Amino acid sequence: MKSIINEFNLFKSHPRSMRILLITNLVYAFVLPVIEVFVAAYIMRNSASLAKVVIYQLTVYSGIPITFLLNGYLLNRVKISRLYAFGMLLSGVSMMIMTSLKTLDNTGIAFAGLIMGCSFGFFWANRDFLVLVTTNDANRNYYYGLETFFYTLTYVLVPVCIGWFIEVSGNLKWFSNINIAYQLVTVFMIALTLYSSYIISKGNFPKPVQPKFLYFKFHKLWYEMLGLATLKGLVQGFIVTAPAMLVMKLVGHEGALGTIQSGGAILSAFIMYLIGRNTKPRHRLITFSFGLILFALGTLFNSLVFNAISVFVFMLCLLLAKPLLDIAYFPIQMKVIDYLSVLENRNQYAYFFNHEFGLYIGRLLGCGLFIFLALYISDVVALKYALPIVGVLQVLSIFVAKHVLKQIPETVAIPEVDLVPQI
Repeated sequence: MKSIINEFNLFKSHPRSMRILLITNLVYAFVLPVIEVFVAAYIMRNSASLAKVVIYQLTVYSGIPITFLLNGYLLNRVKISRLYAFGMLLSGVSMMIMTSLKTLDNTGIAFAGLIMGCSFGFFWANRDFLVLVTTNDANRNYYYGLETFFYTLTYVLVPVCIGWFIEVSGNLKWFSNINIAYQLVTVFMIALTLYSSYIISKGNFPKPVQPKFLYFKFHKLWYEMLGLATLKGLVQGFIVTAPAMLVMKLVGHEGALGTIQSGGAILSAFIMYLIGRNTKPRHRLITFSFGLILFALGTLFNSLVFNAISVFVFMLCLLLAKPLLDIAYFPIQMKVIDYLSVLENRNQYAYFFNHEFGLYIGRLLGCGLFIFLALYISDVVALKYALPIVGVLQVLSIFVAKHVLKQIPETVAIPEVDLVPQI
């Protein structure tokens, strides 16, 4: 109990704007597993097409950079908390559209995916900027450790509850159509997005100092950061939906999907919190490297064995690797933006906007590889070989990240969080 009180006091010692952002993300963390896992499972159940799942994911990622651009103009006219809330609400709208489609044709899937992409665009564009202005380099490990703890823990509760709800409701014939169960889940998710939107509205966050955010030339360090983003995007291209596709293909039902997602998540959540709580900026490269290698090993094992057991092993590796990568990658990105925004005297949002295109190139390459293998060879070959290819390629990020960090002086004048108006 004393340890819990100490941790709570540590949380309260941080700026109020940072705490509001963390609490908002805690509530929304219950929505993300549904978006990331069960939308893909829904498409698989109703179409049995891996290619359609990836087409959905590709349209999602296509909507993100467009929304980043729109968001950049809106930031100077609309409160950032409202844009952030709007992004969360759009995710519920997209799920409602998807579960209301009578036939899952490519047009309907693409439209729902584009709406979800707009949701992610508003969500991530404003979330990343809010993290930058409410934290500093010294407390970002703690911020991302705690946030990752939230996100990982919800992967224990949400997939188990929803996965078995969908499966049991189907087995016991609670509804005339199993899709009604998905629609009820969607309604609950919309309620959570409304509540998280209410919480973020209580914050008082600044706008970017300079309105201009569109640039075409950057410092050479930023191009290296874009290379790192492209490598990250390779896996993002289909890693969100790949677990659902593997489980539905090799295991076969949503209950197992929920159980697998939750199996290693409790351990992962507490490990991530301890890492964020106790590590320093100098430990980021080690954390990043370990996450990349662990993910690559998981993909290789799944490709070599390729059965229900290999899916469990891969999911465990993914549950540990993904938060490790996030804890390290985002603070590295923030530190580069802190440094270059001062060096080049530019709006910090300009870097977030441009960074999204680096991710998008990687996502296109990753999705393109999967779709090519699925359409011209087979779904099985795509699932079996696309993941290890991008997993091994992503290991190159270790060397890129090491070179990026070497170029940032430790004594550079970086804007501190106390420049942000507190409430």
